[in-house]
Amino acid sequence: MACILRSQSVLRLYSPIRTSVRFSNSTRKGLVLGAYSGENNKGVELTEAAKQFDQEVQGKLLEQIQLSGNEIKAGKSFTFWGLHKDYQAVSVVGVKNRCDPKDEGELRCDAKEDVRVAAAAGVKALNAAGVKDISVESFGDAESAAESSVLSSWAFQEYKTKKQELPSVGLYNADDENCKNWSRGTFKAEAQNIARRLADTPANLLTPTIFADRAQEILSPLGIDVKVYDQKWAEGQKMGAFLSVAKGSVEPPKFLEISYNKRDCNPFVLVGKGVTFDAGGISIKPAAQMDQMRADMSGAACVLATLYGLAKLNIPTNVKVLIPLVENLPSGTAVKPGDVIFAKNGKSICVDNTDAEGRLILADALCYSAELKPKWVLDIATLTGAMMVALGDAATGVFSNSNSLYQSLEASGSETGDRVWRMPLWKHYTKKISENAAYDLNNISKGRGGGSCTAAAFLREFIPEKTNWLHLDIAGVMGPDNTEPYLSKGMSGRPTRTLIDFIEKQSQ
Repeated sequence: MACILRSQSVLRLYSPIRTSVRFSNSTRKGLVLGAYSGENNKGVELTEAAKQFDQEVQGKLLEQIQLSGNEIKAGKSFTFWGLHKDYQAVSVVGVKNRCDPKDEGELRCDAKEDVRVAAAAGVKALNAAGVKDISVESFGDAESAAESSVLSSWAFQEYKTKKQELPSVGLYNADDENCKNWSRGTFKAEAQNIARRLADTPANLLTPTIFADRAQEILSPLGIDVKVYDQKWAEGQKMGAFLSVAKGSVEPPKFLEISYNKRDCNPFVLVGKGVTFDAGGISIKPAAQMDQMRADMSGAACVLATLYGLAKLNIPTNVKVLIPLVENLPSGTAVKPGDVIFAKNGKSICVDNTDAEGRLILADALCYSAELKPKWVLDIATLTGAMMVALGDAATGVFSNSNSLYQSLEASGSETGDRVWRMPLWKHYTKKISENAAYDLNNISKGRGGGSCTAAAFLREFIPEKTNWLHLDIAGVMGPDNTEPYLSKGMSGRPTRTLIDFIEKQSQ
């Protein structure tokens, strides 16, 4: 029997994300099962769930596999029809052979990733065949199977007149432990889908004001406190860097302070870059692919989604989320290259390039974090194109002043399959933005190269004294051309699951 927990809608007020839909009894049902390739790819070995199913259908499953060529490759599937009265379609997908050597240099838990790839391949095959009610075996790791099943069965299609039916996914042959783990994976994947949806929403439909409304609609029903501060509040806080970016747009800036408190301790603080559209300001971007800058608030989407996941998992922790929200547009009121502005901590900044705006809004948010007495601070932003050049979409670039925090984050990235990679945070880069005669800092380096590193060095100037800190640059992994086998084209929501895992472990 299938686990009763199935992927469910999570945003009722906001035209809900449909990771599942309900169907009548006449809907065709499908089942995803696994098989390992034999030695030298000859013969097959069914997983335990597939063996039980094969016995139930008197050996017809293995017979059909043999008739199909008897060759199972990892991530490839065969779909068979009419083997079982309850499951009209059965997709058998290859799982990477368990005895294959593991490559530690990949910084990824191969066993978990193999399960994700297999489950997604089966779900996608059945979905493409028109099967919308899908049960998936655990492959020995129900949490990982749930993650990729829910991620691969979702698509952003909010503004299409005719929407594709999204499949419902649930767990096959579930005991209590597997059901619990499936629900964990489902909540983590649904959190990432929230980030995907927010990041892909067109900028005219997700202004700073609308984003603030969405945050309340998503999080308030979970008992999370969402405070929305306006421009006057920011002026009182002397957030000159944050406010300077908003000057070019008619859309008013917003600053969110979100509290998830289920433990009496100093909070972990997450800061997410919330530029809901980035045209570059006076230093305007090229027109080609500028539409992708609707996702320049992916950092904000990620920290919001992380809170959703923590709440659904009922993690006992204390987390504060800060989200500065602006549009960065050119106009007669916009900040100009060469203008000097002042951050909340009093430091003067020459804005040599108005397209280096994310670090300006983060600077004031990082200064504000000092008032929260954090255990540590983590900021996340689509900050530099240089990070895409450095790492592509393989991993999130991370800068940190704490070896232990980075190592913990790296371990979480290995578990989730959404990896991170450490970048240098040397004083060498600080000199490139701080050696100026007339002001404290430039918002860009005077030299060439190392753009991600000088951006991180800039942010370090606003970290509360003696505070452990992580800066995540997600410009390379935000999308839209995803290469992960369980993500469709579009904004990725990465690395939401890594942050959830990291904070859960930090809370323990």
